[in-house]
Amino acid sequence: MSNKLDENAKTNKTEQIKRIERMESILYEQTKASEEFKEALEKFAKNQRAYRELREYYVSDEFMQDVDDDERGKLPADLKRGVLSEDLVYDLIFENHLISIQMLELATEMIKNY
Repeated sequence: MSNKLDENAKTNKTEQIKRIERMESILYEQTKASEEFKEALEKFAKNQRAYRELREYYVSDEFMQDVDDDERGKLPADLKRGVLSEDLVYDLIFENHLISIQMLELATEMIKNY
């Protein structure tokens, strides 16, 4: 009977150690993820003003003029012009929208599970 109790105690100790190690790992990974997310979120938030400027440009007469001048060969050949492709800016606007939804969903989940 004593051997059985010793085995149970050892099993419980092993499970306890595994549990503590797992919780330590979760603590470390979540702390790291939180720090990285906070940095990324701060950078993302700071860039929103410039993003709004791009979005306003995308629907402006200036944008249409720039696209037209590009199509007519009036712009320098070595000028980067991804912004004039329309698809890249549209895709960014859509991605920004999806990110905002993800942030709301995550925030809601975090608040509900607090």
